[in-house]
Amino acid sequence: MSETGAESRPLARQLPDPTTASNVRYNPTLAELRELAADDETTTEFGSPSYVSEYRSRSSDRTRNTVDHEFDDDDHDLIGDAIDRAGDREMLCVDRLMGRHAEATYCCRLFVPVEHARIALAWANLFEPTDGREPDLYTVQDPDYDRTAIRVLPDENVTVVLGSDYTGEAKKSFLRLFMYRIKEQGGLGLHAGSKRVRVRNDDGELQTVGQVFMGLSATGKSTLTSHGCWLEGNEDAAMLQDDVCGILPDGSVPGSEGEGLFIKTIGLDEDEQPELYEAATDEDAILENVAVDDDGTVHFDEDRYTANSRAIVQREHLESAAEDIDLDRMDQVFFITRNPLMPPVAKLTDEQAAVAFMLGESIETSAGDPSRAGESIRVVGTNPFIMGSEGEEGNIFRDLIDELEAECYVINTGYLGAKSADVGVEESVTILTETARGTIEWTQDDRTELTIPETVPGLEIGDYYVPDHVEDYDEAVADLRADRRAYLEQFDELREEIKDAVY
Repeated sequence: MSETGAESRPLARQLPDPTTASNVRYNPTLAELRELAADDETTTEFGSPSYVSEYRSRSSDRTRNTVDHEFDDDDHDLIGDAIDRAGDREMLCVDRLMGRHAEATYCCRLFVPVEHARIALAWANLFEPTDGREPDLYTVQDPDYDRTAIRVLPDENVTVVLGSDYTGEAKKSFLRLFMYRIKEQGGLGLHAGSKRVRVRNDDGELQTVGQVFMGLSATGKSTLTSHGCWLEGNEDAAMLQDDVCGILPDGSVPGSEGEGLFIKTIGLDEDEQPELYEAATDEDAILENVAVDDDGTVHFDEDRYTANSRAIVQREHLESAAEDIDLDRMDQVFFITRNPLMPPVAKLTDEQAAVAFMLGESIETSAGDPSRAGESIRVVGTNPFIMGSEGEEGNIFRDLIDELEAECYVINTGYLGAKSADVGVEESVTILTETARGTIEWTQDDRTELTIPETVPGLEIGDYYVPDHVEDYDEAVADLRADRRAYLEQFDELREEIKDAVY
């Protein structure tokens, strides 16, 4: 370290003080940040800025944290280099507030070189302006470092991102710590969206239902969370959060991002996702790695740079977005899967829900590992940002939903069998709406060994009976259960009653 005795001082105090450091531009406006990033911008046909980064996904395999890894001299040298370089270069420092909940609001401070102002611009559009409080969490992102490495020190509240210019690294550096802090309070951080639905039940009474959606990128989480469910009059559906939230022991679900959403744009469909499309084509949007011609023409359906093309869109341009971001109470949890052996929806016991949490079954996307995009994968909690024991997270989840008496479901947003039946947005939204209303009639099915719908208003659910769409279904599902059980055995701290509930 360049400063004598710096090793004994907290890392945050070794960073430049943006209010006095001559090399730091502190809290420039969004307009100033865009002007600083002008050389990197292609202006779209909508008047919005578009940028192309060198790194187009998270560097998960180069990320280490002090909870799960023992840091050596090399790790500490990397951290020291990041801090030293922040003091030697012309830097931007941007403060933003993450969360609004009384128990989960943090001031986040991002340092990034002026040459990479577009990162600060995109990140700043996701979170709300600071109210002047002292920062709680710090990230230094230095894309020009000659090696790619992300190092997380939760006890120091510091993350360093070296050698990557991907905006998602800045975003997740703070959200990762947000989730960790929620767990320290006896709750659980979730890679999930949250939604408040107000509907009439069978008796015609108006009721409010809090829904949470857990799923990896590109499984339909943003689509389902932001969908208005075609509700009118006194009935309505409001999106609270799209990406990361938490469950506290009292059942409340704190949100994290108060200004924007970081949505995928590949496959963005104007007819099926009109709100997201409209927000992504607003002049306030910021496009990253989207195919944009020199004349500004945008091609959302083209993976010119990556299938992980993104847009930062503003909540205020989403009609379904609520003004608040916190859910008072979690009533229903939906695990989004693309497993073709799963029905469009199944109701789970508490132990089965903990199994679903641990399995985190989905498909790999370009946001995680582009080289494996499209492959079937499992990610505990559909959350690649867990720090600490994954098995213990499964136990915590089971205890929370039991205490809160939350209903849990697995919902398939893909297809059945060999693509013989597609579960589209219309089918999924109908299921979500009728689940909120409580109008679905459920039955315990002997062949699937799952609780599945017997009737769903507005949907011929019998057409989606999985065994009718899978050749040798019984053998295939037996193999799946055996594989799932074997997978769960690796988690020593996961309770046996959860492992025994494999479905």
